[in-house]
Amino acid sequence: MDLTAVVLITIGGILLAGMFADFLGRHTPLPRVTLLLLVGVLVGPEALDLLPPQTRAWFGLTGCLALTMVGFLLGGRLVTDFGEAGRTRLAWITIMKVSGTWLLVSVALWPFTGLRLALVLGAIAPATAPAATVDVISSERGLGRFGKTVLGVVALDDILGLFLFSLVLSAVESLGTGLPTMAGLFHGLFEIGGSVLLGVGLGVPMAFLSGRIRPGEPTLVEALGIVTLCGGIAILLGLSFILTALVLGATVALRAEHHERPFHAIQQIEWPFLVLFFFLAGASLEPRALWQAGLVGVVYVLSRAVGTWLSSSGGAAMIDGAGRESFWLGLALLPQAGVALGMALVASDRLPDLKGSVLPVVLGGTVFFEIVGPWLARLAARRVRQKPNPAASSDLVG
Repeated sequence: MDLTAVVLITIGGILLAGMFADFLGRHTPLPRVTLLLLVGVLVGPEALDLLPPQTRAWFGLTGCLALTMVGFLLGGRLVTDFGEAGRTRLAWITIMKVSGTWLLVSVALWPFTGLRLALVLGAIAPATAPAATVDVISSERGLGRFGKTVLGVVALDDILGLFLFSLVLSAVESLGTGLPTMAGLFHGLFEIGGSVLLGVGLGVPMAFLSGRIRPGEPTLVEALGIVTLCGGIAILLGLSFILTALVLGATVALRAEHHERPFHAIQQIEWPFLVLFFFLAGASLEPRALWQAGLVGVVYVLSRAVGTWLSSSGGAAMIDGAGRESFWLGLALLPQAGVALGMALVASDRLPDLKGSVLPVVLGGTVFFEIVGPWLARLAARRVRQKPNPAASSDLVG
């Protein structure tokens, strides 16, 4: 069959599947993210193997595009939805969530894996799937402060999680060699610092343009051009493209006179890219990884679920007081996917002796949390919405 025809038919079929998933997601307990992932698994090579071989090369590109857009929108929301006091509150909740999850997972795994592997897996555990979490929370109306808090923590835990992972990886390298090493720490600081500098460097001219380009197609071209440029340069320099996009969005929201224009433009075209991303992500999942991970994988999944819930909900309760929103916060932060896999690949490269253990456990965990996590996040959102907080009753997304 002609290659062009194959590509067009496949893309059209995937987008229509996304429309069908959106319809089912409104009438079933499963969110559209989980439905897309499950359909992707069904038609992927692990099941019916209906997708043409060419689609396997699309996942990286669609994933980068979709996640860069998600990071950009998260950065804007972080600035516009919270004042300085609100961002300080978010920072403390995120610190407790990341550090608490790392500590609990590490302690739970230590008897089964030894100290070095337990510390590495513990440092990967706090990573959250931004795309899945954002999609589920944004599709639920009337969440008020709860929805904003979830999105804010998702944005900040990528920053803090990368920093913690770099510190732990450096320490574990030292434990393995018996010699102190700063290479891992410097690499982590370069990734975080470089991402921030690049995001600001692209965000300032984008903010300048946003007040001078009229709404409509020119704004869409400007926003999409700079956001994709941001992701491409970050990947080229070995930086975190999600973190770079997040800083880009925050810079535009802080400095642009008409900051809402580029965000509205990206929101209008974000979903088709997310459909392709989630569908192909499902097709690339390997359910057998759950079995390959074995007992360590089971302990990782259970300890991460308990650790995320206890540390996130406990941190929120300490700051805001015990209540419905605090109780359900941790459940909304369980999805995990690409960021964790990226960390696992870095750890496998830097710690070859642990490669055979890190990848199966993290891969198995992401299969579980990527499929089950969005459903639990939607459950948390709907439980909170049953009795909305009168002080925070405004909708999350217009």
